[in-house]
Amino acid sequence: MKVRRRPAHPRAAVLVLHGGQETSERPARPWQLAALRMNPVARAVIAELPYQDVLVAQVRYRLRGWNGDRADAARDTLRALDALAELAGPVPTVLLGHSMGGRAALRAAGHPLVTGVVALAPWWPRGEPVEQAAGRHIVALHGERDYVTSPTETADCVRRAREAGAARAGLAFIADGDHGMLRRHGLWHHTAAALVAHLLDPGSSPDPLPAGSYGVGEVPVL
Repeated sequence: MKVRRRPAHPRAAVLVLHGGQETSERPARPWQLAALRMNPVARAVIAELPYQDVLVAQVRYRLRGWNGDRADAARDTLRALDALAELAGPVPTVLLGHSMGGRAALRAAGHPLVTGVVALAPWWPRGEPVEQAAGRHIVALHGERDYVTSPTETADCVRRAREAGAARAGLAFIADGDHGMLRRHGLWHHTAAALVAHLLDPGSSPDPLPAGSYGVGEVPVL
């Protein structure tokens, strides 16, 4: 786990999770593209937070792959959350993950620290477990032109999380958005950071998504 901002007395935390591959035994490295892609997102989160007492850190996976039932990225996320608890205490934590990192975030949502998940173009295959999302806030952004992970499967996962008792589960599409968050990258970064800020302090930070993002029906497009 790499700490990006460490206040003396944190009252909350954000854990950033990058993407990866379906199967790979290669060691994960901080300079691989999937990891670098989340650096500007982490910077946007730090810039968006109107307070300085939130710890921001990034997970460092051991391997690049999810690797089937081993779910290596999810296991590494749970280890990072345990390390975060030792570092900062039992602070409410939002997980912010892209692609495979979104899957790891959802799998780890049942950890005692986690209060919310923000998933960007998540890899949520059909049948992905959602029971652990009960009582948590689950919000996803997905590009309309994502040809790597499925907007339809993301919508289905959000619906099932809502049915499983998530405190709130929502989804919005990014018009013309791609999987790598390169098209309309400013909107991706700003909206992700604003969602994190809202989940941490809804009284001070407004929700950047329209109300329709949290209901049953047509998914709003940003």
